[in-house]
Amino acid sequence: MIFSLALTNFVCYYENDTMPLILPDRLPAIELLKQENIFVMDATRAASQDVSPLRIAVLNLMPIKVTTETDLVRLLSNSPLQIELSFMKVKNHISKNTPLEHMQAFYTNFEEMRHNRYDGFIITGAPVEHLDFEQVGYWEEMKEIFEWARHNVTSTLYICWAAQAGLYHHYGIPKYPLEKKMFGIFKHRVYKPELALFRGFDDEFAIPHSRHTEVRREDMERCPELDILAESEESGVSVVMARGGNEIFLTGHSEYSPLTLDTEYKRDLGKGLPIEMPQHYYRNDDPSQPPLVRWRGHANLLFNNWLNYYVYQATPYRLEDIK
Repeated sequence: MIFSLALTNFVCYYENDTMPLILPDRLPAIELLKQENIFVMDATRAASQDVSPLRIAVLNLMPIKVTTETDLVRLLSNSPLQIELSFMKVKNHISKNTPLEHMQAFYTNFEEMRHNRYDGFIITGAPVEHLDFEQVGYWEEMKEIFEWARHNVTSTLYICWAAQAGLYHHYGIPKYPLEKKMFGIFKHRVYKPELALFRGFDDEFAIPHSRHTEVRREDMERCPELDILAESEESGVSVVMARGGNEIFLTGHSEYSPLTLDTEYKRDLGKGLPIEMPQHYYRNDDPSQPPLVRWRGHANLLFNNWLNYYVYQATPYRLEDIK
């Protein structure tokens, strides 16, 4: 059986019986993912499959766009569903770490996408957590996007800073600065294993975290609309759901690749910034050794379950019926 993840006009296949990806020509993720046994098929063949794809939009606020694109495409590609992927950007922000040509080729302003409806929506983290939400240069546009998503998307996945921002905008949940960066791989407990989001999960699962702020359980417990689904003794609340799964908030970075925390750690060391070694990450807590990867299996389950149970099976026959 053949499945595909569509961006615009290219398809990539895993050679290990998972799904192909339809990716735009020249997207850097193509070459990176080819190293993981993915190859390209033209869109003409994909179009002949007569399959109606899920439409997923991604608002990528991370500084290194290509890295985040690759991380998300890797997870979305592991689903037996055909997906059409579109990248969104905010108008009032210019990326300093991604070439303008890349943004022009692969990203579309929210204003041009707001008249569309989508089955799913992913909003990434952003390197602005040191600012109050109202101080973020594109905060007004973010508020518009949050409200648009409620009426035009079946389910939205908020990641890291986006989770904090969404909880603040929709439910008034504040964020708090941490004394030191929450940095490492942390064990989490599932509180509601009966939910489809956790189908196939073990009692404990690992999530990478890399943040300077937090949201707190006591604030969310005062909000009856919020359901705390998973938590870590060290890193706090990690998964929160609202509106029956229309909104899912992830305070960590399940999408991170094995070397992301290593790159961040060595980058900050090189800049002379105060940074501690990521916890529970390197083998034997030795930065000269490779990381012990303990989160990718559950990351794939999390994204697959979200796509299947909260996007695919929850989307109305007509996207116009989204409420």
